[in-house]
Amino acid sequence: MRKILLYISVYFLSIFNIHAANVTVGAERLDQYLPLLKGKAVGIVVNPTSMVGNTHLLDTLISLGVNVKAIFAPEHGFRGTADAGEHIKNGVDTKTNVAILSLYGDTKKPQLQDLDIVIFDIQDVGARFYTYLNTLYYVMEACAEQKKQLLILDRPNPNGHYVDGPVLDTNYRSFIGMLPVPVVHGMTAGEYARMLNGEKWLSNKVQCALTVIPCLNYNHKIFYSLPVKPSPNLPDMTAIYLYPSLCFFEGTNSVSVGRGTEKPFQIYGSPEFPNNLFSFTPESKPGATKPFLQDQKCYGYDLSGISLDSLRHQKFTLKYLLNAYKLSTDKKNFFSDFFYKLSGGKTLRTQIEKGYTEKQIRATWQAKLAKFKTIRKKYLLYKDFQ
Repeated sequence: MRKILLYISVYFLSIFNIHAANVTVGAERLDQYLPLLKGKAVGIVVNPTSMVGNTHLLDTLISLGVNVKAIFAPEHGFRGTADAGEHIKNGVDTKTNVAILSLYGDTKKPQLQDLDIVIFDIQDVGARFYTYLNTLYYVMEACAEQKKQLLILDRPNPNGHYVDGPVLDTNYRSFIGMLPVPVVHGMTAGEYARMLNGEKWLSNKVQCALTVIPCLNYNHKIFYSLPVKPSPNLPDMTAIYLYPSLCFFEGTNSVSVGRGTEKPFQIYGSPEFPNNLFSFTPESKPGATKPFLQDQKCYGYDLSGISLDSLRHQKFTLKYLLNAYKLSTDKKNFFSDFFYKLSGGKTLRTQIEKGYTEKQIRATWQAKLAKFKTIRKKYLLYKDFQ
């Protein structure tokens, strides 16, 4: 009876979705994927965003009798409290006694010997350097090599309404950028996985057995507000919209993006900027225990008051980065080598140092961006913005 009631409650939630009008995410379409799990040993790649209504996917599956054998934890961990870049440890979920295996640390590709099928259900934010889709890359590779099925429960991309930014030079491939895609790719996890398979972009051109449970009533034009913050330092939609533009500051030696404050990825500043500007001081906080420029007073800009409509219309921009470079008193040491990985190559840094305008820089992206858009179009599951 408990299983029946849970199933009914999720069904009605999928009809009257409280998170975004009329959108039903893949995880809520139980009737579409439960039959695929019957009699199977299941592994799940999940985090706190992996919700079925108000219940975590893990708890939902176990309540419905699914044999969940392993939880694979990405960056920030299964419960989502770890700092960015902090290694995740193996463990056991105290509520269900299911083993938790890290995919963010020494091991990024899972071992799947005791499993029949792997479920990937994580909310992405649509930026190349956000690591969850790079975790997906290794999960797909493992499934292909170990002959396991992969099931993606798709979720909307909050930055899925456009494509923009420099395309990655694969000579600068890393875990924050592995493939020749732009900063903002405009794809859901399901669409992205279809592209990896279709373009044979996995190592040795392997392809995995892939099933995607798509969202209902979603397309790339609509506004979708995330019901759960996707990581500790993206607390709201303002931060999510600004993230593709402000993340470049993580590749500088002197500019904070507000980690260790109440407004991460909504403010930026530096101790060397003019002291008549907005000020903030990064402090140790959960999810940012050792923030950049900790306990140093920074001067800069508070972008948190910009309306969501304006940010959605503005999209990705270099204006914040160019402004910070202009204000820097030590331009020779403004960038760190990490900037090459974030930007996807050496070109952008060189252009900024040579004094290019944003318009001039954008002009140099267009040919590769157009090529990517042509590839992307083949794998879309939802009506596009174009």
